[in-house]
Amino acid sequence: MDSSTPTVKTGGAIIAVLALGGITASITQSMVVPLIADLPHILGTSSSNTAWVITATLLTSSVCVPVSGRLGDLYGKRRMLLVCTIPLIVGSVICALATSLIPMIVGRCLQGMGMGMVSLGVSALRELLPPERLGSGIALISSSLGIGAALGLPVSATVIGNANWRVLFWATAALAAVIAVLIWRIVPPTPGRPGGRFDYVGAMGLSTVLVCLLLAVSKGADWGWGSGLTLGLIATSLVAMVVWGWWELRTDQPLVDLRITARPTVLMTNVASIVLGLAMYAQSLILPQLLQLPKETGYGLGQSMLHMGLWMAPAGLMMMITSPLGARLSAARGPKVTLVAGALIMSLGYGSSTFLFGHPWTVTLVSCICMTGLGLAYGAMPALIMGAVPVSETGSANSFNTLMRAVGSSVCAAMIGVVLSQMTTDFGGRAIPSEAGIHTGMMIGCGLAFAAAIIATMIPVRRAGRPAEPRGALTEPAKVSVS
Repeated sequence: MDSSTPTVKTGGAIIAVLALGGITASITQSMVVPLIADLPHILGTSSSNTAWVITATLLTSSVCVPVSGRLGDLYGKRRMLLVCTIPLIVGSVICALATSLIPMIVGRCLQGMGMGMVSLGVSALRELLPPERLGSGIALISSSLGIGAALGLPVSATVIGNANWRVLFWATAALAAVIAVLIWRIVPPTPGRPGGRFDYVGAMGLSTVLVCLLLAVSKGADWGWGSGLTLGLIATSLVAMVVWGWWELRTDQPLVDLRITARPTVLMTNVASIVLGLAMYAQSLILPQLLQLPKETGYGLGQSMLHMGLWMAPAGLMMMITSPLGARLSAARGPKVTLVAGALIMSLGYGSSTFLFGHPWTVTLVSCICMTGLGLAYGAMPALIMGAVPVSETGSANSFNTLMRAVGSSVCAAMIGVVLSQMTTDFGGRAIPSEAGIHTGMMIGCGLAFAAAIIATMIPVRRAGRPAEPRGALTEPAKVSVS
């Protein structure tokens, strides 16, 4: 065997390290949710101000994911993976030491910069793994985005229930430091693109589009959907999108090559990603609330924060278990089939909530079905993307796909939030989501997941006997020294 070819053992270690990095970065998105009620007291500010503790990470990650992907194409994925661990470590330390709002927001912004590890990890595998390990590796690391988000809530609830909340951030900093060492020791260097240059104008333009859009979506309920500020941000985002698209088409080394994203396979996969992102977040918002609503309502399950987290934990583990199964299905039938199957299973999970909302264990079952479908779908998307783009655009294309999922999730959070806030019932003088509102939100998720399956059926696949234009790079990874 050529010593320059990664061995199966080495490939397994690489996958494990990159998956752990992706899960750790993703956990930061949901780890502060159990703290929301206590943050005004902890930071000495209002509830509306503490909402920025979550929003800041969302905004920063949305901007940094496509930027880090492009920098990975230019300067090497391993180098950028190491760079991503630095703000994750520093941000976690700042949050652990924070006693007021501003340092906490700064730390959360820095944590958001680490989210590029997921798409960078997926892209790096294309250059590091032998073909027989590539499918399962891609599926696991891509799913780490959902695994981390699913595990962040129960892990943080358990820690907060048994220790000081600052332990959460110290543990994240320590884990990120360990991951940085493991990446340095285990992940081989990946080649960059000599002579390439970074598109600063494109990065600023895309940042403007995303920040304005996501600010409007995440804060619209507080500011008013018809307020001048919300509408102004949406209008600014649309204008900036047109200008950004014009610039990306005229520059020779764009941040995101829109000509590649317009390829039918890439385009339809990204559209499916947005819709699936919309579907994914509905159960993440609804089920924890249902578990914690008082039993006296007649439909709430009366669980504590800690017990709610424990009931939700199996869903994240299901994604981890499902990933290798999805890789086998993709190898046998193609990633398109896996994506369609995953979206349909998720739709089934949402639909089953109609008759499975009676006990905590049945809510867990609904969540597990949904996350099983999500694990299949998330693992298939990067395989579809990488089968349609050249190696030099892998990082950028995968990062853009990750961004599409995140945008879908953000819009879903606002959409489900509106449903739950409008369909309420009075309980002890306070408005809580009604049973009809909860079921309506779940049916919206069911319809969106089914729509994602329909869209996925429209993804074009290569006919037998036809050469796969850029796919050779996917099936023949670059030889990289692992010494």
